[in-house]
Amino acid sequence: LPPAEAEALVRALQGTELRDTGGQGWLRQHEYVEKLNMHGILSASVGQEQLLTELLVTYAKIPVLIGELISVEIWKHKVFPVLCRLEDFKPRSTFPIYVVLHHEASIINLLETVFFHKEICESAEDSILDLIDYCHRKLILLAARSANGQTAALVPPQELQKQAETMEFEISLKALSVLRFITDQVESLPLSALTRMLNTHNLPCLLVELVEHCPWSCWEAGKLKKFENGSWHVVPPEDHVKMTKLDGQVWLALLNLLLSPECQRKYRFDGFAKSQLLKLRVFLTDVLIDQLPNLLEMQRFLSHLAMTEPAPPKKDLVLEQVPVVWDHILKKNSGKWEAIAKHQVKHAFSPTEEELKLQAHRWAQTYSLDMMEALAPDKPRCRVCGVEAAKRCSRCRNEWYCTRACQVQHWQKHKPACNLMA
Repeated sequence: LPPAEAEALVRALQGTELRDTGGQGWLRQHEYVEKLNMHGILSASVGQEQLLTELLVTYAKIPVLIGELISVEIWKHKVFPVLCRLEDFKPRSTFPIYVVLHHEASIINLLETVFFHKEICESAEDSILDLIDYCHRKLILLAARSANGQTAALVPPQELQKQAETMEFEISLKALSVLRFITDQVESLPLSALTRMLNTHNLPCLLVELVEHCPWSCWEAGKLKKFENGSWHVVPPEDHVKMTKLDGQVWLALLNLLLSPECQRKYRFDGFAKSQLLKLRVFLTDVLIDQLPNLLEMQRFLSHLAMTEPAPPKKDLVLEQVPVVWDHILKKNSGKWEAIAKHQVKHAFSPTEEELKLQAHRWAQTYSLDMMEALAPDKPRCRVCGVEAAKRCSRCRNEWYCTRACQVQHWQKHKPACNLMA
């Protein structure tokens, strides 16, 4: 984006009411977020995300984005179940959950891109508590996934469940990265934020669960698969012990929360915490420490912890700040969930054919093919033989081929879809 357009989009970001979810104003805001998200990813890939960071700080938009994130989460768990029970809610209209999930994914992805910077974390102010709570809930979903082998489905029809679960999984992984960036700034966080991470949510013990069960890794048909860059990959035997980016995020968050002097003063190292943390010792192999040398300090810390007695519980009076965004939205809309659902069925989720075409046209402008290709982690592959492709159908610009021969061979199968896309 040109600097002037990026600034205009950042300035246009504003909080939306829960009842307006899915409406025209909300969809416009989603387009703004998506454009800024793609701009942020491309800028970060060349080390030029400073402008976006400065704009978000200058116009105080981080609390606005966090507010949108919390609003989406409340909508999913309070309004959408009511929406599904309404007679006027057509089966095909289950598409709202995907629009809302995509909005949530775009926001958390944008936050992941910019939260690397200290000034962004500081500009969140009191809303950082809501973001910590949000990340904690997502980490619990990850831990539950590893325990049950799946996440709770939000969408009733069977064929839609898998896509919703995949999106929830990816959102949770982004939340893990955001949380790790927050732990990088423990020294500049408000005291209440530190207390919330360490004692209210006991994040160190939750992170131990993720190290133990590793939900982004699984065995399938005798092969180890790991989730990286948005998809599952088979890991060759020689790379089985190689640390992934997600593994690194968990270990770095643990290092920040356990070895920082400020955290060690605040964390309650009781019997339960001690027993959980000592589970990490079995994972701290020489191979792992070679990949992340800082873990040598963790190994020393755990050896010391094993020889010390748990501290007695403190009886101090504790005053704790509570998250404001979550409470505000719940209080404002409590008892109105059915009314909100009925309003949204009428005004947002029963579009005419013309409205659908108009919205599709707006999204097509937002998600240009050139932009999507720049964001794609893998090079395009030939639809016929699977080798790297440099040519694509000039009519629909949707299918890729390595040679003219492959394109001709595939034409009869591709023709119906090509006609539809064109």
